[in-house]
Amino acid sequence: MLLGKKVVVVLPAFKAGATLARTYAEIPRDVVDCVLLVDDASDDETVSLARKLGIETFVHERNLGYGANQKTCYKEALEQGADIVVMLHPDYQYDPRLITPMAGMVASGTYDVVLGSRILGNTAHRGGMPLYKYVSNRLLTAFQNMMLGSKLSEFHTGYRAFTRSVLEELPLLANSDDFVFDNQMLAQVVAFGFRIGEISCPTRYFAEASSINFRRSLVYGLGVLWTSVCYRLGRMGLLRPKIFSRSPTLQINKSYYSGVRNVAGGSTDG
Repeated sequence: MLLGKKVVVVLPAFKAGATLARTYAEIPRDVVDCVLLVDDASDDETVSLARKLGIETFVHERNLGYGANQKTCYKEALEQGADIVVMLHPDYQYDPRLITPMAGMVASGTYDVVLGSRILGNTAHRGGMPLYKYVSNRLLTAFQNMMLGSKLSEFHTGYRAFTRSVLEELPLLANSDDFVFDNQMLAQVVAFGFRIGEISCPTRYFAEASSINFRRSLVYGLGVLWTSVCYRLGRMGLLRPKIFSRSPTLQINKSYYSGVRNVAGGSTDG
């Protein structure tokens, strides 16, 4: 609990067996009430290790994608009664100890969403972010700030804290099941008028840390550009993008999948 609010950390996992234990060991259990891991059909020891560590674990029976993994993460966190949900990659690229200040910024009522930014404090360079990723991050972020009217230092971090109301109100099921889900979600946060804060977050790039290749990065970049264009066209009344709709049928608190198993006991199908 933090200021009387239940804090749930979600770990969207895919082949995280080499880094999961280190990540989990640094999660501050004095403020975190529950840790959930969703495995996207990994073929390594991720699931067995998660169970050994005592993490409540959900498994996609087939690989559905990074965005689909997050949809399951948030659905299960809400069903656990979370007031604050922190999404942390289990690849040890982000510092788990920052969960406390990030969740605190949300619990205080100051912000609805808090991002761990690798750009603030110039931590991306020190952490070994490849040059092409850094340059594309800065250019895409600048473009999105211009199109969305925001002033974020980074749109592409995978370290985020949310209030329950954000996850209940955003039409997350309209988003992609692929990597661009992250970016669509932040664009939705801006579009719906939620308050966003940022905190400087060191990052680590090393062999075992997950990273998409150049081709997937290119596809992601094009998706980011299209998300921004859709937002602007929607604001101009020239388009009605589904991802910016407030339709309750698209909210994450609705049942949406079969094929998700709780390996700690019991099925969560449909």
